[in-house]
Amino acid sequence: MDQQQVIDDLLDLIAAEDVEIRRESMGGTGGGLCHLKKKAIFYVDTEASVEETLQLCGEAVKRLVDTEIIYLRPQVRQVLEQDGAF
Repeated sequence: MDQQQVIDDLLDLIAAEDVEIRRESMGGTGGGLCHLKKKAIFYVDTEASVEETLQLCGEAVKRLVDTEIIYLRPQVRQVLEQDGAF
């Protein structure tokens, strides 16, 4: 499983929490989870590196999802358990 597949799994987890996923060009340093009014939105910066996107997705999943009670592919769980070192 490559990093992009892990990102896709993480984005699926984020979307399952009723968070809108938006892909926007933000110069490579943007993106992340935000709340506008009462709606949660996760921005994916289309110019960001795969590593940066992976980190932002991992941080959002840790905030939104109780990963102890759901099945995660071993590679995805390993990324989330790397203690911030995505």
